[in-house]
Amino acid sequence: MSIKSITSTQNPYVKELLQLKDKSRERKTSGLFLVEGQRELLLAIKGGYDIETLLFYSELISEDELNNFNISQHNIIEISKEVFQKLAYRSSTEGIIAVIKSKPHHVEDLQIKSKKPLILVAEAPEKPGNIGAILRTADAANVDAVIIANPKTDLYNPNIIRSSVGCVFTTQIAMGSTSEIIAFLNKNNVTIYCAALQASTEYHIQDYSKPTAIVVGTEADGLTDEWLQASTQNIIIPMQGEIDSMNVSVAAGIIIFEAKRQRDFD
Repeated sequence: MSIKSITSTQNPYVKELLQLKDKSRERKTSGLFLVEGQRELLLAIKGGYDIETLLFYSELISEDELNNFNISQHNIIEISKEVFQKLAYRSSTEGIIAVIKSKPHHVEDLQIKSKKPLILVAEAPEKPGNIGAILRTADAANVDAVIIANPKTDLYNPNIIRSSVGCVFTTQIAMGSTSEIIAFLNKNNVTIYCAALQASTEYHIQDYSKPTAIVVGTEADGLTDEWLQASTQNIIIPMQGEIDSMNVSVAAGIIIFEAKRQRDFD
């Protein structure tokens, strides 16, 4: 059986894919999103995501390399250089783009298997680059879950996928309202440490060896009162310069790896 091909950027299917690429509403409505690059795609497969369609530009990737993805020829389309350039978000993505089915990310569906889980919570992160960096930190520290409270950005935004280097697929992620997440943490007897300026103690003197959630807010607004009221203890990273805050992904990394140090990197 020969592989299907698309050569025109005016093809109706290509126009549908452009909508998925550019519009969060289309991704949410269809339950589909695009992924570029072999590494990202392999991580998506490892993370249990289902591939609906695989598109490739033969000048950049061979059919032998396509076999690594174990996709039926029924779901593979060869595309022209013009179509690839139209769909690609990056200039160097190894000639491969996949249409992938999204997953639900409900808080109640989280599978916490550890007896002393380490969870990273980010409230209302908006910048895709920060979200991607947070996910990379979470992957590096092998946290049990990342929970996004009151999300303002589509998780499958191409910038998040790119900046997370595919960690969006390999990290257990949930999203929900602040109240839902606090209820989940309390139900599971998780100690809540909120990174905040008010009524805080220095982060490194706390005990993170028990079930722990590290909660960070945005640099501009910090955490809402609901989190501050639910906090077991507010924590702060001592600052020695002129400013009183740092990038949220950097702050999260500092605290998370202190928790890992205390746990001897279990």
